[in-house]
Amino acid sequence: MPIDPSVAIGAELPAQEFSWTGSDVQLYHLGLGAGARPTDAGELRYLRDGDPQVLPTFATVAATFHATEPPKVSFPGVEIDLAKVVHGSQEIVVHRPIPASGSGRTVTRVAEAWDKGKAAVIVQESTTEDADGEPLWTARSSIFARGEGGFGGERGPSEAVDYPEREPDAEFDVPTLPQQALLYRLCGDRNPLHSDPEFAKNAGFPAPILHGLCTYGTVCKAVTDRLLDADVSRVAGFRARFAGVVFPGETLRVRVWNEGDRLLATAAVVDRDLAPALADVVLTVS
Repeated sequence: MPIDPSVAIGAELPAQEFSWTGSDVQLYHLGLGAGARPTDAGELRYLRDGDPQVLPTFATVAATFHATEPPKVSFPGVEIDLAKVVHGSQEIVVHRPIPASGSGRTVTRVAEAWDKGKAAVIVQESTTEDADGEPLWTARSSIFARGEGGFGGERGPSEAVDYPEREPDAEFDVPTLPQQALLYRLCGDRNPLHSDPEFAKNAGFPAPILHGLCTYGTVCKAVTDRLLDADVSRVAGFRARFAGVVFPGETLRVRVWNEGDRLLATAAVVDRDLAPALADVVLTVS
């Protein structure tokens, strides 16, 4: 059985110890499209040498930034073919601004395994501390595994965002680059789904798709730039559900509702009649 919830739920994965540098942060930001406005002062905060400001979504790649092998979906009680897996959702909560360089230790456990019938959703929760044992960030993520349902588990709750019944307070387009997936994969996600046309075809896609976490970070940066004056210290948390695929080179239309301490957003693909890309997006403002 690829998924055994009696073994999986509560299982703790091996701790990850890692470090990062300002150059890693700069590369991550470039992978999100930073630098498109190369003389803009706010834009250059992400790319300055020595102490670039760090977008909180960097937390999603920090532990695996220097990985060069494709990831494996192999946990206690969970064994799934990578070609069947897409990212389901992601949430990051930062406990203080992430430094431009440092080291950390992440502990992850399998929190939930939901049976969606024809698919399965595996939820992981992790906590990350710095070298002194002080909390840096917590994360919660899910993966959606096609064809892996039917193991007898519960279907799981809905976490849909209740959007205001009014026009958005901001709406803008964010282009992606044709080579963006090839650049973003240098941040540690070498899944061939994002670089190998034949692998993508076998997985049911006409071409390699953009990493979900690249879309996630790109939208977080765009909302931060447009509504928070490109000040990442004002971002306390960011979560989103991956509602559809994005192909490198497509343009995202981002709509934002300002609720004061929360910015609610959606992202859709302009090139494909506003096909959903991210939904249930919440940026928590500090």
